[in-house]
Amino acid sequence: MTGNAAGWRSSAAYEHISEMSPSDLAWEWLRRNDGYVEDYRELSEGKTDIQRLTDKIRRRWGLRFPGGPAGPSV
Repeated sequence: MTGNAAGWRSSAAYEHISEMSPSDLAWEWLRRNDGYVEDYRELSEGKTDIQRLTDKIRRRWGLRFPGGPAGPSV
């Protein structure tokens, strides 16, 4: 998940960060992380043991799924 990094030094591109909550900032970091994107892709494809993947994501990313590992809704 590599985006266009051409303007990464532009302070205008990051002005909104000062108004973000900690969880919003964490999400911005996670959604740009190739490892997280791969874990999410694996989850959304539903071709793996959901409990094993849920445990892996919980350990690796510190995420919790209060509703249990139901998998993606279709």
